[in-house]
Amino acid sequence: MNKIRKGDEIIVIAGRDKGKRGKVALRKDENHLVVEGINIVKKHTKPNPLKGSTGGIVEKSMPIHQSNVAIYNAATGKADRVGIKLSGEKRVRVFKSSGDEIKAA
Repeated sequence: MNKIRKGDEIIVIAGRDKGKRGKVALRKDENHLVVEGINIVKKHTKPNPLKGSTGGIVEKSMPIHQSNVAIYNAATGKADRVGIKLSGEKRVRVFKSSGDEIKAA
């Protein structure tokens, strides 16, 4: 079970974007996430008349390793760790600090 999922609000805890918050747009693979507004790079693109695209410099979100982010706890306003609890037959994600259930996006 992935502790950080698509749609979760996260905060960056390491790297050049430390302290920034954003929503997880997609999981690239088991360890990498693409987050809206985080790890933005400028990519130079050539014009392609067949696709109708003009050339230029495009800003693009790149993947960031999940060890450099933590889930954001809105109740405390800080980064938090994720735990797993059994609720009947279901496994539920909870905040480690408070034990509150993490709402699915």
